[in-house]
Amino acid sequence: MSIALQKFSVDGDAGQLEGVVHVPDEIPYAIAVVAHPLPTMGGNMESKVAVILAKTFADLGCVTFRFNFRGVGASEGEYTGGDGEEQDMISVARYAQEQFGDELPLILSGFSFGGYVAARAAQTLKPQHLILAGPAVGRFAMPAVSPDTLVIHGEHDDVVPLADAFEWARPQKLAITVLPAADHYFHGRLTQLRDIVKKHFVGVAL
Repeated sequence: MSIALQKFSVDGDAGQLEGVVHVPDEIPYAIAVVAHPLPTMGGNMESKVAVILAKTFADLGCVTFRFNFRGVGASEGEYTGGDGEEQDMISVARYAQEQFGDELPLILSGFSFGGYVAARAAQTLKPQHLILAGPAVGRFAMPAVSPDTLVIHGEHDDVVPLADAFEWARPQKLAITVLPAADHYFHGRLTQLRDIVKKHFVGVAL
C-alpha cells in the first residue's frame, strides 16, 4: 500500500487551518486525526512524534490528518491554551468526515499538549479510538477518558513525570503502557511507539 501526502486547509473559528493528509491508495478503514505538542514550545505538525503517529495510522489503512493549531505555521489565529485548539481539532475532524464519510470509524490521537487537546475533543466527537502519547497531564486539566484509551508514556519523561500520569490514570483504573527509560519525546524509541500502536489494533475492528 502506498501513501500520498496532500495539503489541505479548513475553516476554523479563528480562521484558516493548514494541514497534511496521508491518503492510502486503498479504500480507508478509518479516519485518524493527530494533534501536535505545545505551540509555545515550538510544537507543530512536523513534530517527530506527531508524524510517526500519523504514518502509523496511514500504514494501518486510515486516511490520516495532521494539522497546525491556530497561530502555528500558516494557521490563522492565536494560541489559547486549549479551548481554541480543541475547536481546531473538532473542525479538522468534521472536515475529514465531510470528505471521506462520517460512517468511517474515527481515531483521535495526540502527543503531549496534543494529547490533552485530543482527550478534550473526544468528549464532543466520541471517537471509536483514542491514542495518547505522553499526554500533558498535570500541566493541563486532563479530562477522564474512555477505559479502552491507549496511553503510552516514557518512564523517564522529564516534561510530564510518569508519576503525574499515574495520578491521573489511577482514579479511572486506566492502564498506561510505559516505555522503560524513554524520555518525553521518545528519542530513539519512535519505532517502539509505532509498534505499540500497531499492536493495539491487532484483532480490533477499525
